[in-house]
Order: sequence, then structure tokens, then C-alpha cells
Amino acid sequence: MRSNQHDALAVELRGIEPVPDAERHGSALDLLWVWFAANIGVLALVYGAVLVTDDRLDLVQAVLVAVVGSVLSFLLVGLLSIAGKWGGAPALTLSRASFGVRGNRGPTLISWISLVGWEAAMSVTAAYACLSLLNKVFGVSLVSDAWIVVSLALVVVIALVIGLLGYDTIIWIQKWCTYVFGAMTLVVIVMLAAKVDWHRVASVPSAPTGVVIAAIGFIAAGTGISWLNTGPDYARYLPRRVTGRAIAGWVTLGASVPLVVLIALGGLMAAGNKGLASAADPVSAIGTALPGWMAVPYLLTATAGLMASTVLSLYSSGLNLLALGLRVKRPAAVSIDGVLITAVGIYVMVIAQNFYGPLTTFLTLLAVPLCAWAAVFGVDMLRSRGYDVPGLTRFAHGSPYWFTGGVSIPAVAAWLIGIAAGLAFTTADVSATDKWFSGPLASTWVGTNGLGWAVALLVAGLIYATTARFAGGSRALRHGSDASSKARDGLPTAAGAEHDPGELKGSIA
Repeated sequence: MRSNQHDALAVELRGIEPVPDAERHGSALDLLWVWFAANIGVLALVYGAVLVTDDRLDLVQAVLVAVVGSVLSFLLVGLLSIAGKWGGAPALTLSRASFGVRGNRGPTLISWISLVGWEAAMSVTAAYACLSLLNKVFGVSLVSDAWIVVSLALVVVIALVIGLLGYDTIIWIQKWCTYVFGAMTLVVIVMLAAKVDWHRVASVPSAPTGVVIAAIGFIAAGTGISWLNTGPDYARYLPRRVTGRAIAGWVTLGASVPLVVLIALGGLMAAGNKGLASAADPVSAIGTALPGWMAVPYLLTATAGLMASTVLSLYSSGLNLLALGLRVKRPAAVSIDGVLITAVGIYVMVIAQNFYGPLTTFLTLLAVPLCAWAAVFGVDMLRSRGYDVPGLTRFAHGSPYWFTGGVSIPAVAAWLIGIAAGLAFTTADVSATDKWFSGPLASTWVGTNGLGWAVALLVAGLIYATTARFAGGSRALRHGSDASSKARDGLPTAAGAEHDPGELKGSIA
């Protein structure tokens, strides 16, 4: 549904309807560019600083935490991405097969709110970096409301244009962002590493094992967990011949490499600069460690890295809006979200300048329902017989995903119970004295170490795995095509479904 499906400058008109096999193209390697570019943002340096400053990890522990937290969380993103190839549809459209065509509205609404919120947060951070860039180049005022709005508008308009053009444009842009800004980030890394106080790094004592485990949860929550609801959106155009192992592998590798390097460097920098972890403007705080002539390239790199992340959120949030039932074309849905993040950004930057902390706290809280959704969705991937592709866009009674009144009761119940369990261990703090929410078990080791999202993941997954057989409904395949995909990926298929026995050699394990 493009004027030219292989033209990076053609507008993608396809919404949430599944992609037919004839229009699928590309390779799993495309996912490397998507996720590498989205994770070269300098804010990963702040994560590393937190590990050393707040958690008091030594360098070896910080690197271990970066590797395990990034790899495990994005491995989940990669595994869920495989569903995009199976059904050819976005994540929250495929989710109808798990929750029912009506029951899926709750998870989709949460997903959309989360994506729009993160878009706003990233846009604001990128706008501040852009404002600093304009100040360095043109001498504009850093405190002028007009220039603040101009900076935000530049960021949103560029992200909006890329999001409007769609999938092929994103793949092309993310690839070149990886090349150009990845190389510039490498230069920044080398220069920042030269400022590291290696004597202080060597003198940092090791932290207890329990702290290390909690730190892994912190990194996982701050990296891959927030992307769980987007993976299939970028795998839906891939041909069925692409293996699940390749999809999961390239997603994990593409995201983990920049994250591990940047988080490790952030830990090194924090050994000599304890204020980095708590800086109100971390982009500027990191820039002070660079020579003056490097300021413009650094700010350009920081802005581009943040915008690459914003583009993915904007594209996926538009798809979520369509999955909620909004009857507009995909470009219109993306434009609506663009207007929303502009309004939120202006409010944060100009009107309520202390609102950024509460916004990010609220978004972090949403990790609990997203993890509960991911658990149900993932279990359903393992137990299902594939997707009835036409049924994904049928809402009437008689849809294969109608279940009970349009709701899969076991799935929705597991999701809600998982949320309740996760929130019981969760605390949402804006500051040391301003607590939004504190669950009854928030003072336990699990709660104090921010692992409520992990509880939601485990509880929802276990409950749904136990009760899914009572869901009812139809999971019939269309022409056995999904059976072939699942067989190729080494996963269960429907009894008697058509597939090539030779494909059973493939595996995502």
C-alpha cells in the first residue's frame, strides 16, 4: 500500500491490516539498524552513572549488569517480534488473538499512552539538546520561550515527517543514523573515556550480590522493557522465510551493543563525577566533559540519537491508535500523536517546568501493565496454532477472536491479576518527599529494588499458561501459512496443518 513499496520516500498508507506475502520484503538484518540507532542516545550514559553513584557497583559489576540487563530485556523484544512475521500485523493488532477483539482495548490503550508519553519525554530531551545546539551555532537565548518552542517544533516536525513516510523510510533512516551518528558517538566515547579518573575507578569497592541483581532489573526496565509492545511493528514486512532466530538475534544485538558500551562508559565517568546521575539536564552535563570545539558535533549527535528513538515510538503509537478503533488513515493517526506530543512538550518546557519528573515517573509505572501484557502475549505465541490473518481485522460476532462477548476471559484476568501483583511491589516516587504511589509490599526486597514489573511478568504468564485452555474461540490457520512459519521457527503448529517438514530444522532457541 505504498506508491512504491521499496521507495524510502514513498508514504506508507497501510495501517494495521496484515501485510500480504506478495508485499513482504527485506531481511532480518534491517532490524539491526532499527534498534541500534534507537539506542545510541547519550542518556544510556546516565544509566551507567546511576549504577556506580547510587547502586555503588564497581566497573566489572557495572559492565556485567549492562550486558545481562540489556541482552535479556531486548531478547524478549526480539522473541515477541517474531509474531510480526507470523501474522504480518503490528503488536497490538496481533494481541487481539490473545485478548479478544474487545478485551484487547485495555492493553492497547495502556500501550498507546505509554508510547505517547515516552515520545513526549524524548522529544523534550531532544529539544533541549537542539536548543543548546542553536545557542552554540546562532547564539539564541536558552531561556527564551519562543526559541524553546522552535526547538521542540524542529524535533517534532522531523520525527513526524519520518513517521508519516513510514516503514521503509524508518529502515533507511535508522541505517544511516547507525552509520553516521554511530561513528560520531564513537568519537564522543573516545573523548569522554580520556577524561575518566582511572584511579578512582579502580578504588570503587564491589557491591553485594543482591544489589547487582536489582541493578540488572533497573537496566532491563530502562531499556528493553519499555519497547516490548513495539517489536512486531518492525518485523511485519519481513518475508516468512526469515527465521525467528535471525529476528530475535539481530534485535538483541542491535540494541545491546550501543547500550552496553554507553552504560559502561557512564559508569566510568561517574567515578569522577558523582553529579552526572542526578543532573537535571544530563545532555548538557555530559557535554561539559568535552572540549569546546566538540560541542556542536556532540549536541548534533545527542539530538539525532534521541530523535531516532522518538521516531519509533511515534510510528508505533499511530498503529496503536488505529488498533483502538480510530477510523482514519495511518498518516492521520501519526499526525494526531504528533500534535499531542507537541502540546505535552510545550506544557513541560514552558508552562510547568517541574513536570518532567512526574511524567517520567508515571511512564515508569506503566511498565507493570506492559509486562503483564507481554507475558500473556508471549505465552499465547507459544501455545497458539498461529493467526487467522483475516480474523485480526474482524470485530463482529463470529470473529475467530470473539471468545466470550469479544473478550478472552483467561487472558484479561491474567493481565489484571499480573498488574495487581506487580503494583503491590511498586513505588512511584517523584522525589524523596513526593510519593505518588506505594504498593503494600513495596518495602520488601523486591519492591525496594524496583522489580514490580518482573512480578507482573511472572504472575501474568503463569496464570495465563495455566488457564489459557479455557479461552475458547477459534485459532484456525489460513492455508497453513502460519503453520509453516512456526515450524520454521521450531515452535508448535496445529495438528495436521500444512508445512514443509524440512523447515522443522529451524529454531529460535
